[in-house]
Amino acid sequence: MQLKSIHKDIDSLQSLHGNSSLNAIYGAGCIDTPKSMFIFINPTARNISTDMKWKGLRAPWLGTKSVWNMLFELGVLSESLYEKTQTLKFNEWTKDFCSTIYSELKNHSVFITNLAKCTQLDARPLKNNVFKDYLDLMFKEIELTNPKHIITFGNQVSSVLLGKSISVSNYTKTESELLEIGDKTFKVYPTYYPVGQGRRNMPFAVKRIKEILNS
Repeated sequence: MQLKSIHKDIDSLQSLHGNSSLNAIYGAGCIDTPKSMFIFINPTARNISTDMKWKGLRAPWLGTKSVWNMLFELGVLSESLYEKTQTLKFNEWTKDFCSTIYSELKNHSVFITNLAKCTQLDARPLKNNVFKDYLDLMFKEIELTNPKHIITFGNQVSSVLLGKSISVSNYTKTESELLEIGDKTFKVYPTYYPVGQGRRNMPFAVKRIKEILNS
């Protein structure tokens, strides 16, 4: 469920851009031509797998609540698993449960990652130059997984990935941009950020992603 070949480079960048007391977080899910790749911004210590003592899967959003609501509404997470994400306390997330969730996403042809894999103590904004340091790894991640649809959440992630100023509010229904990596071209769909301060935009993100995945 993960691209272990790039983990060493991700860990190296954690020492440069992340908090030294926390683990970097890797992408996870379907790694063989997923129907959708979701690219978020960067992880924080709210993810249980950032703990240095954690021995299980290190992947986005483990131990948190908000994003699983969106994934449930998109139909890629079962009701029983979704309910557990909402009722379990942070320290009750087990290694087995985390693996089960990402196995389910894998079975629904979803891969989830962050543009910057460096973990911070909180959700403080990162400067563009930090994200740009991860671009080569992000491009490699895209090449290796070969997703059909790349959904980028928020203006900053979308702009850095595409190399131009992006306002997600300008993209509706199935409007997309093209991203060339080597000899391949990928469709990128800038979309509202659906969690944290962007939680109010979750209905717009869900509606757009459903249209994309059904196109």
